[in-house]
Amino acid sequence: MSLFLLYAEFFKIGIFSVGGGLATLPFLYNIASRYGWLMPEDIGNLLAVAQSSPGAVGVNMSAQAGFLAAGIPGAIIAPLGLVSPAIATILIMARILAAFKENAAVQAVFAALRPAAAGLISAAGFGVIALSLYASGPAGGGSSGSGTPWYGGIRWRETVLLAALFFLVWKFRKHPFLYIAAAGAAGVLLGL
Repeated sequence: MSLFLLYAEFFKIGIFSVGGGLATLPFLYNIASRYGWLMPEDIGNLLAVAQSSPGAVGVNMSAQAGFLAAGIPGAIIAPLGLVSPAIATILIMARILAAFKENAAVQAVFAALRPAAAGLISAAGFGVIALSLYASGPAGGGSSGSGTPWYGGIRWRETVLLAALFFLVWKFRKHPFLYIAAAGAAGVLLGL
């Protein structure tokens, strides 16, 4: 495992993951398939820990992924790779935007980046939902060639938990920590 390669891969993620931490998920799946540093199932676990930990989700996930790939040096190098493009971009763009903030072309670029970020985050969200609620492979049943209907691979307890938490968040809007703690407790009680 080359630390330079790890830095370079997370540097690329930092360049192209417009929209924040969840936008890094498609790139992490790509790394998992190309290098075998992570399994796709690991990414769901990384996200769960990163979401429930203080700090930026992308940085938390990159630190965990780096640790899985190369131990403590990887846990340091991967987040550095991820944030390096942002730091450079912020320093450069602050200077440029100060001079051109009223320019119509600059405003058009930002207007186009918003839907791109929304698309990346939505794709990541749907990927997490599928990973969390649908059991793939032989244990899950649900593969199209097995004769099992598509709903045969749904993880019903997790789906009910998602629906309950979604309703509670939508209805009561309490602090997110309460919902995270409730989900963790439900996972222990239900053996998820």
